[in-house]
Amino acid sequence: MTTVDRDTVSLGEFEFECGESVDDLRIAYESYGEFTGDNAVLVCHALTGSQHVADVDRSAWSRDDAGVGEADEAEAEGDTTAQTAGQARAWWNDVVGPGKAIDTSEYYVVCANVPGSCYGSSGPSSDGPDGEPWGTDFPPVTVGDWTRAQRRLLDALGVGRLHAVVGGSVGGMNALDWARRYPDDVTRLVVVAAAARLDPQCLALDAVARRAITTDPDWNGGDYYGKSEPENGLALARQLGHVMYLSKSSMAQKFGRRSAGRDAHREAFPSDPAASFFPYRDVESYLDYNADNFVDRFDANSYLYLTRAMDDFDLREGYDSDADALAAFAGEALLLSFTADWHFTVEQSESLAEAFRSSDVPVAHHVVDSDHGHDAFLVEPENVGPPVADFLEDGVEGRAITDTAVESDGGTETEFAPVHSSLFST
Repeated sequence: MTTVDRDTVSLGEFEFECGESVDDLRIAYESYGEFTGDNAVLVCHALTGSQHVADVDRSAWSRDDAGVGEADEAEAEGDTTAQTAGQARAWWNDVVGPGKAIDTSEYYVVCANVPGSCYGSSGPSSDGPDGEPWGTDFPPVTVGDWTRAQRRLLDALGVGRLHAVVGGSVGGMNALDWARRYPDDVTRLVVVAAAARLDPQCLALDAVARRAITTDPDWNGGDYYGKSEPENGLALARQLGHVMYLSKSSMAQKFGRRSAGRDAHREAFPSDPAASFFPYRDVESYLDYNADNFVDRFDANSYLYLTRAMDDFDLREGYDSDADALAAFAGEALLLSFTADWHFTVEQSESLAEAFRSSDVPVAHHVVDSDHGHDAFLVEPENVGPPVADFLEDGVEGRAITDTAVESDGGTETEFAPVHSSLFST
């Protein structure tokens, strides 16, 4: 049985990259498995994820199409085991665990909640020096701050060099920062559905999401704890995020133009009687349902802090190029991208792969043919798991990894080899 440790570690005084400090930075983490000296794997969570990456004791939990499963029911019944980090179900439970791609029977897996979040690590909602929540007095955080805090946490746990750092979405940016900041501390790097920086379109959408929060009257300059919280603004921000994470094809397949009926619209918007003339569509119902759930589990200020950290990240900052930023990394890298992901595109991953190649870093770019958009890295474990498992074991020579380069008249080109789940039936 895999050993699980859930705890919060005090790192003492911590100076953020902005120059401000806190006297006692606390980092909440979960670890799985036994540390043997060379088998540590750090998993970096995405924007609103937490340290609760695996349910090793509840691996059989399933969810229905509405996103409500046994874990949610257990939470409603007061089962505190299911409520770890405020999330009823672990966010990568199909990838991390005994016998799974990141095998906790083989690896010592650590996942830490990043500074600025709201799942036990120090952030805007945690108590400041005066005993009251920090609010926006909490120092601005960067992805680099996350990496430095993780390094200090691992030091406290007695972990030196890592077998691997694995991250998806902004967690992939976090993983890239490990290769740039601590190039000698990581043997293998796995970057899933991420890029060296956000493009202007995503920066714009994040700005609109933050504006939804800060223009909510209940935000009150970030001082809303113990008062009415900016639920409407946070809900709108999350709805915009959900649209970013899906693809046109996945939304067409899941919702189409189906209607939940005019009565449903009247119930959802009682203050807008004219709206009842028009259908309340399934896609609206989905967005409202997920937004309502999100505001119950996440902090609006944390959403502001973490999106700003993601927007700010630029791999080449302080260097001449992305390749220059990665030049000192002596390990191997695996990049996973998804064809319908417009948040972090295949082309962005390939540009990153080229940076690794230019730095003579062995790299594989594994492209998955998927309609799910950015969410594919969470909802397609059958496509994510095999290449990750093989890379952790065998590096870029893993059997489930594709990175085909061919000679052309103009030099070397990369042929993307889309991968389907049917290839991984074993």
